[in-house]
Formats: sequence, structure tokens, C-alpha cells
Amino acid sequence: MYQCYEALPFPAAGYGVERNWPANLKLELSCGPRHTQVKHMAFSGPLRIQRPFYPEGKPCHLYLLHPPGGLVSGDRLYIAVKAEPHSQSLLTTPSAGKVYRQDSAGVAQGQRVTLRLDQHAELEWLPQETIIYRGANAGLDLHIELAPQARFIGWELVCLGRPAGEHWFDAGSLSQRLQLWRDGRLLLNERLQLNAGDEVHLGRAGLNGHCVFGTLVAAGPGLDDELISRLRQALPDGFAVTERLGVLLVRFLGNNMMICRAGMWQAWELIRPVVLTRPACFPRIWFT
Repeated sequence: MYQCYEALPFPAAGYGVERNWPANLKLELSCGPRHTQVKHMAFSGPLRIQRPFYPEGKPCHLYLLHPPGGLVSGDRLYIAVKAEPHSQSLLTTPSAGKVYRQDSAGVAQGQRVTLRLDQHAELEWLPQETIIYRGANAGLDLHIELAPQARFIGWELVCLGRPAGEHWFDAGSLSQRLQLWRDGRLLLNERLQLNAGDEVHLGRAGLNGHCVFGTLVAAGPGLDDELISRLRQALPDGFAVTERLGVLLVRFLGNNMMICRAGMWQAWELIRPVVLTRPACFPRIWFT
């Protein structure tokens, strides 16, 4: 068995400032004779997967399920995925994630995801967006470790508040971390620490008052100037494309999650055939 890169939490406890209601999910994905299989699964708390789907043959599509539908104070999700050599998998969620308002004690809530890819493993981490409600004390942490020949595409999409209903993010905080390692070398290390109304939230060097932002990360072969040019020509205003140290980044900043989501889908549709050498196969759950 493998372990998360940080210790798992203590068991659920209490209703005061020390409250802690963890849910854990560990997956091992292996390459079988016909398709990628879930070799091992361990879980505790309300965190599961739906049965694997195989809409494109060998690659395994997995839907991560969190029945409560959102995080309240003290909730913590720990997801650890290990992709073994030559496995091919796509992980997504059936709906948007939600982080609700913190309680009167200010107890935080959040999610930590650890993805480890062995040699020649291919994994896509494509959850639907996360909505951070007004007054939340949220933490999002994505940690990716790649072997030298592993291939990865993933994204994190965030909406502060619910702008469609004019529920603005004028109170609360978000701590977000994204790390990508290749063969023990740190290639991408980003940290966002935002409090509603601060300079990071409203300043021009930060989000400039926008409430929707997202980052797509790709690591693998074919991330050349031709692909970057195609992405820049295809994506609408609000998107930016960069590449450094073999890591391609597609970013969005704006106020409309539908535009963000559609652009990320379009970017993924262009990137996937290059990095994974197969056309995009959209999970059916995205359209239900």
C-alpha cells in the first residue's frame, strides 16, 4: 500500500473548534489485459466511486462521489490515487463541488488530492468546478507526482460566491495550493491565499475583482509552439496559455463559469490527442 504525502487525519471528533470530520479514498489503478482496472480501493466516511465506465475501450472513467454534496465546517476530504505503469484513467465528478459558509467558530473545511503516476501511466483529473460560498473558510490542495514517462492532464476550476444569483464573495477566505513534481523535481508550485476584499481578491496583480478562475495543467509529449499557437487562436478572451519546464498551463480569469468551462473543454479537446494520442471522449455525466 502507498500513503498520502501527509499524514491522514485523526478520527472524527466533536462539535467545537477541534471538530474534524474526515473522509478518505485511496485508489490503485492497474493496466489489465483488456482495460485499466481498479486494483485496490480503501475508503472511510462519505467518499466513494461509481463503478468504472469504459466508453473508449482501455481507459477507465471513474466518477468520484461525495453524497453530502458539499463541505461544511470540519469536513475534510483526502483523495489519494496511484496509477500503475501503462494504466489509462480519467477521474471526474458528477456535479460541482461546494464549500459552504464556516460556522461561528471559524472551523475550516477543505480537500486534499494526491495523484501519483508511475512510468508510462496516463491520468486525467477533470473534476467539475468548485463553488466557494460566501463566508467559507476553504482549503484546496492538489499534489501531483509524475514518473519520467508519465502523462497527465488536469484542471482546477473555482467560482467565488454565486454570481448568477448575485451572492457575492464579500466574506470568507480561500487557501489553494497546486504542486506538480516530475521525477522528484518540483516543476510547478503555486499558492493562493485570498481573503474576501483583500488585495489578492480585488487588486490588479491578483484576481482584479473577478470571481471565476481556473488552471489546466498538462505534462507529456508534444507541448510545442504549434500546440500553444492553436490554443491561443481557439480560446476566447479571458484565457492565457504558457509553457515552462515541460508543463503547459491554460488559465482563465473572468466572471462566467460557463465560459470558463467551455473554454477548458475546448483546450482539453486540443491537448488530449497530442499528449495522450487519442481523441477527446467527453464523460457523459458532464451533460446530465
